[in-house]
Amino acid sequence: MTKDFALHPGLAADAIEIARWPLSRVMLMNDGRFPWLILVPERPSLREIHDLAATDRAILIEEVARASRLLQDCLKADKINVAALGNRVPQLHVHVIARFVGDPAWPNPVWSQGVPQPMTAAEREARIALLRPGL
Repeated sequence: MTKDFALHPGLAADAIEIARWPLSRVMLMNDGRFPWLILVPERPSLREIHDLAATDRAILIEEVARASRLLQDCLKADKINVAALGNRVPQLHVHVIARFVGDPAWPNPVWSQGVPQPMTAAEREARIALLRPGL
């Protein structure tokens, strides 16, 4: 972890850390409706992808691709959504979401679609176990 990095409380409240990659903390969104990873580059005071140094931007895009492949391979998703919004949580983070035809938000974005459904401990452990080989 980079000195002075602190995870935004909003991310800490909504997601569970499941791995650390060379640049990013890998978080699992605590919403059982959607298999959803969040990558948080461990650099202080960043808001936008273009705020990253060029070498870190290259690492981030590779980590996004890794997370996307992981969800695709493990879950056979119909589509992988990738987004870096930051409207509610200003700290730079990238959402990587496995989407399925017929999921509760399909074909719309997952944001503002219903109420998040926190996973039970058993659901969380099962999802992590499924992803663990690629983490």
